Amino acid sequence: MKTVIKMRDIVTAFGDNVIHNGISLTVNEGEIYGILGESGAGKSLLVKEILKLIEPKSGEIEVLGYNLENISYANLQKLRRSWGVLFQFGALFTSLSVAENIAMPLKEYTKASKSLIDKIVAQKLDIVGLKRDAGELLPSELSGGMIKRASLARALAMDPKLLFLDEPTSGLDPIGARAFDKLILNLRDSLGVTVVMITHDLDSIFSIIDRMSIIADKKVVAEGTLKEVLSSNHPFIQRFFKNEYTAKRFKV
Repeated sequence: MKTVIKMRDIVTAFGDNVIHNGISLTVNEGEIYGILGESGAGKSLLVKEILKLIEPKSGEIEVLGYNLENISYANLQKLRRSWGVLFQFGALFTSLSVAENIAMPLKEYTKASKSLIDKIVAQKLDIVGLKRDAGELLPSELSGGMIKRASLARALAMDPKLLFLDEPTSGLDPIGARAFDKLILNLRDSLGVTVVMITHDLDSIFSIIDRMSIIADKKVVAEGTLKEVLSSNHPFIQRFFKNEYTAKRFKV
């Protein structure tokens, strides 16, 4: 199985405040990989390090065969065209329409004609389950679920190999959240994209995630399938997965 992301012995610190102290994890091609952990564990920071938005204090990160420590500017730009990001609250440009938001990476990174960009935008709207006329709306005119789907369409604009999702179902009602889970699963299967998602949504964890890492005590305390993670006796895993609510609902 091909590995697309490797993190080895990552240390993240801000002054004397150490967030990660030796994080290691591996993401394989074509899987839906979850990053789990309690609030403040630095889950989003890990993704920002993979995206090279911030630098770890030490350690090694490899993405799609590129070592981020010594990557050239040209290769970094190439790499950035290979991933898409869905931020937790959408992060749509509020002054732009949905269609203009989706078109933004195409205008930034390609020389595609306006007619081709318009076709791609329409296609991405269809893929995420939005009607074509939704492209004319401003973000302020969208529901929470539509914001998530519009942001996902923008993340898919460049046909990425990697898709990063930060709490994709947060703020959605249970029906909307499960529909979004199904959409993620369908996208992975139909497009062959590798998905890395930060989540604490138990339904997502139990239904669509293939493998996951659990961050606690500034390290990855367990990594693998749900069955493999549940075999751990780490206190956080016991609290998260084996509480009375979880045990009753998911028969853990």
